[in-house]
Amino acid sequence: MGPLRGVTIIEIASLAPGPFCGMMLADLGADVVRVDRADSIIGVAPFELLNRGKRSIGVDLKNPAGVEVVLKLVETADALIEGFRPGVAERLGIGPAECRERNARIVYGRMTGWGQYGPLSGRAGHDINYLALSGALHPIGRAGEPPVPPLNLVGDFGGGGMLLALGLVAALFEARESGLGQVIDAAMIDGSALLTTMIRGMRASGLWSDERGSNLLDTGAPFYEVYETSDGGFMAVGAIEPHFYAEFLDLVGLDEDPAVQFDTQKWPGLKQRIAARFVARTRSDWEERFEGSDACVFPVLSMGEAPNHPHHRARGTFVEVDGVAQAGPGPRFDRTVGEISGPPPGAGQHTDEILESLGFSPSQRASLHELGVVR
Repeated sequence: MGPLRGVTIIEIASLAPGPFCGMMLADLGADVVRVDRADSIIGVAPFELLNRGKRSIGVDLKNPAGVEVVLKLVETADALIEGFRPGVAERLGIGPAECRERNARIVYGRMTGWGQYGPLSGRAGHDINYLALSGALHPIGRAGEPPVPPLNLVGDFGGGGMLLALGLVAALFEARESGLGQVIDAAMIDGSALLTTMIRGMRASGLWSDERGSNLLDTGAPFYEVYETSDGGFMAVGAIEPHFYAEFLDLVGLDEDPAVQFDTQKWPGLKQRIAARFVARTRSDWEERFEGSDACVFPVLSMGEAPNHPHHRARGTFVEVDGVAQAGPGPRFDRTVGEISGPPPGAGQHTDEILESLGFSPSQRASLHELGVVR
C-alpha cells in the first residue's frame, strides 16, 4: 500500500548501494524484481536485509537467452538499477540503448563509485576510497588522530543508494509528462561530496578549520562530544544553542560561564572538566538526570539496545521479521503505508512466477531451466 505501488523496478544484483536503493523503493511499495545470478545459492537468507520486499529471478546474463529474459522484463518495467563498472552492461547487451529499444519510458539507474566518465571511472574502489577523494573522510576524527571511516554509511548508502533512489523517483516523475525515460549517473564520489555541502559553506565562512578535531561538529567543541561513564557506557552531548548549553551546564553540575561557550581557547580545559563529571556516574544515572530536559544529552545505544528504546517502540522505528530486528520503511506518509512484506527472498525464489507473468509457457520455462538460462 506504499506510495510507489504500481511501479516496477528491475534490480540487477550488485553489492550495497544498488540493493539499498532497491530496498527503499520496495519498502515504499514498488515491485522490485531482483535479477540474481543463475548459479547463486537458492535459499532464504534472513540476514540479507537489503533484499527484503523484493522478488528474485535467477538468470545467466552471459547467455543470450538470459539477456532476452531481462529485456522482456524491461518491456513492462518503469526503471532498472545496475551497479556494473562503465561499459559492462553494454557488453552484456542490457545497456541503456538496448533497454530503450524495448521501452522508451524506461528510467535507467546506474550506480558506480567513480561515475560513468572521468579518469577513475574504470578503476575499482570502495566507500572509503570515494570518501577520501571527495573530502568527506578528512574531517571525520579526533585531534591528532587519523581520519575515522564512518562505516560505509556515507558513500555506499547516503551518497550512493539513497541518492540513486531520489534520482529514480525524480526521473519517474518527469517521465509521466515527457513519455521518455533517461539515464541516471549516480556516483558515490559525487554523493559523498554532496553531503559535505554545509561543512564547505562553514569553511568558506571561516567557521571551519581543516585541523581535524578542532571544530564545532568534529569533537573539537566540548558541548558536541561523546563522554564515557563510570560503567563503560557513553553519553552523547549536542548542546549547541546557548539556552541548551546553559541547561546542560546546570544538569552536569558545572559552574561555568555560558557566555564564553564559543571561546575555542577554553574548549580543551572545559572538555576535561566535563569528562571528569561524566566518568563519575553510570550511564543510567546520567540518563535519569537528563530525562525530560532540552540539554540535548542522550545515551549512546548499541545496535542491540536501540530497538528497545521507548521512543523507537512508540514510533515503530524497528520491526522484527522472522526474528531479525531491522529499521522499518521510511519516510512516513500520512495516507499510504510502506511495509516489509516478509523475509528477504532466496536467489531465484520467484523465477517461475516471473517467467509466467512474462508469457513463458510451461514448456518454455522447463527448457530455460534445463539449459541453465534461469534458476
